[in-house]
Amino acid sequence: MAISKLLIANRGEIAVRIVRAARDLGIKTVQAHSLADAESLAVRLADEAVEIGPPQAAKSYLKAEAILEAAMATGADAVHPGYGFLAENADFADAVTAAGLIFCGPSGEVIRTLGDKVAARQVAEAAGIPTVPGSAGRIDDLAEARRLVEDIGFPVMIKAAAGGGGRGIRVVEDQADFERYLPQAAAEAQAAFGDGGLYIEKLIAEARHIEVQVLGDGRRAVHCFERECSLQRRRQKVWEEAPAVTLPAATRERLCASAVALAEHVGYSGAGTLEFLYDETSDSFYFIEMNTRIQVEHPVTEFITGIDLLREMLLIAGGQPLRLRQEDVVMRGHAIECRINAEDPAKDFMPFPGLVEGLTLPGGPGVRFDSLLYPGYAIPPFYDSLLGKLIVWDEDRERALSRLRGALGELEVKGVKTTKPLHRALAADEAVRAARFHTKFLERWLEDKTSVLTE
Repeated sequence: MAISKLLIANRGEIAVRIVRAARDLGIKTVQAHSLADAESLAVRLADEAVEIGPPQAAKSYLKAEAILEAAMATGADAVHPGYGFLAENADFADAVTAAGLIFCGPSGEVIRTLGDKVAARQVAEAAGIPTVPGSAGRIDDLAEARRLVEDIGFPVMIKAAAGGGGRGIRVVEDQADFERYLPQAAAEAQAAFGDGGLYIEKLIAEARHIEVQVLGDGRRAVHCFERECSLQRRRQKVWEEAPAVTLPAATRERLCASAVALAEHVGYSGAGTLEFLYDETSDSFYFIEMNTRIQVEHPVTEFITGIDLLREMLLIAGGQPLRLRQEDVVMRGHAIECRINAEDPAKDFMPFPGLVEGLTLPGGPGVRFDSLLYPGYAIPPFYDSLLGKLIVWDEDRERALSRLRGALGELEVKGVKTTKPLHRALAADEAVRAARFHTKFLERWLEDKTSVLTE
């Protein structure tokens, strides 16, 4: 059944992106919003808007009952969860379906399987995909954990089985740290996710974080190539690129094929991303998790393939079979995305909500800015600090970096501090320009660069 009216159960730049994708398909939109977001750009652009609760996310964007009531009251026949909030909540997906509505994403069963990192690891192994050496399942007691680390050796990572966003993770260098951090990680995981389950895996030193975008219709899947996401701070991505220029062609082919194999193995429907660690020294890759939703960094994939991922996601949710064959997905050029956050990078990235007193957006060929901003908008202090994403494309990486530097120079957000200075410094850095970085690079780089991170 094709979607005729879509309720957007999210906010910010991704809500704006979904409104526009739906509008292109002739789908009416309803923007669900908290009281704090009543004047948001998504509310202004949607056909309808409905308030679902107070500013606190727990009482609005995370309140499934309020979202379902809004969908039913407005006559929506589908719900798009965006990313974050309830996007990877299997119970929410089930509730949407049980209410007779279309959930724009995979089934609750698939989300439940892949949302548990231990279960996802087991699925990957069943599909023949390499995984990082570590526990075969959840660690139930300290004695079992000690035996495991003796076998795989330090350093290791203790991870929350139901985790995400870098929470519930501890890097352990020796036995003393291991004894101390294991109960800490369990307590943090329980507090953050309501699930204190842990697993352990070998730490791949100075690995690259490579992810593969897939689209599936529950029967068949295709990949849309990979993204390089190694520039991270506190395990949060800051800068993303496509493709990963250091990845050998033969390795790219194996990596992307493995992503398709897993998606088809679980009957994946919609847009999803498989994340891998890549060890450049041994040319080896290891599956770590799958995100069962659209990613923040999806625009770089759209630039290099010409595929509108949100459009395909909506069409698949509406019952159309996957329109693409693998040979239809062709990569061209290079794209880079910078996350522009309302933070002061010169003051340890302190959040900086406030009033947007003026706004100048970059333009020209190969430049895109996905954002929630408009002049006069008051950025609320209750949510993630992401304001928008500056994405550029050009024929190769060197030209894309040049275009990025120009676009960053044009971008101006008056009234608030942003992470623009960080990206200008990175775009000019010799190691970044040479693509010599890994997942630990940015935090080490920041130790010496605070003085240049001012507007």
